[in-house]
Parts: sequence; structure tokens; C-alpha cells
Amino acid sequence: MTPVHGFQGQYQIIAPDVILGSNLRLSSFINLYGCTIGDSTTIGAFVEVQRGAIIGNACKVSSHTFICEGVTLEDEVFVGHGVMFINDRYPRATTGEGTPQQASDWTVSKTTVMRGATIGSGAVIMGGITIGSRAMIGAGAVVTKDVPAGFLVVGVPARVVGPTPDAQP
Repeated sequence: MTPVHGFQGQYQIIAPDVILGSNLRLSSFINLYGCTIGDSTTIGAFVEVQRGAIIGNACKVSSHTFICEGVTLEDEVFVGHGVMFINDRYPRATTGEGTPQQASDWTVSKTTVMRGATIGSGAVIMGGITIGSRAMIGAGAVVTKDVPAGFLVVGVPARVVGPTPDAQP
């Protein structure tokens, strides 16, 4: 099978409404639809990026990650393996009347990951938060509230433990 759009991976599903930057590295087994991906970004295998998500320039999104609608990754963001973004804090399959929910039955909780932030493998990022510039999320953390720029958070729920290891004195 020939890779879609001439990129390196096979078995890529890239919808025609995706906006792709230049100099990308796209792995096999990815699903991209309605999203924007900036220049010089790498997307690992088994990644899904949903409609309305924005990934900036020079980002790295590792394998088995899910980036849902309402998520913005600014430039130079690192996302580890198996990171899960959530955009609905109170999900339900049906309305109060028992009918299947439609798009109009809920509101997207937007999340912003600011420039140069790092998210460790296996982290879960709740919707409606901001992760500050050059902040670091420890592996396996569950982030439920904003993370200040330049700080490291770990645990469940994630809590600030200090500045990032590479913080300037």
C-alpha cells in the first residue's frame, strides 16, 4: 500500500479536511481527521487526532496517544506514549430522556498545552485546563487542574512537586 500524501507510514487514515504542515514524520496506523498539524512534527503509530485539535510546530506525539477535539498543543510540545486527553468531564451515552446524545447535548472542554511542555507516558489530561510553558507532567499522572509554567507535577491527582529539572535558577 502506498502511504497517503507521500509520507513514510502505511495504513494511514488522513481525511481530506486535515491541514498538514511541511517536513512531517507520520507513522503507520494513524487516524487524523479535521485537525491541524504544524511543520516538523512527528506523529507516532496508533495515534488518533480528532476534528478541531491543533498540534503546533516541532511537536512529538508518541505512539498510542489520543488527542480529542478541543485540544491545542502549542509549538515544541512532547507527548509521551499512551497519553489520553479528555474533553468531557461528565460524559453520558444518553440524554436525561434516554435518547442517544448528539453533539448538541454536550460542550467541549478545551485544553491548551503551552509551548515546550512535556507530558509523560500514560498521563491522563482532563478537559478544561492549561498546562503552562515548559511544564512537565510525570508519567501516569492524572491532571485535573491547571499546571503552572516551568513546574513538575506527578501523581493521582497530579500535584506540583517543584520546578522542572531543567529550570533556570
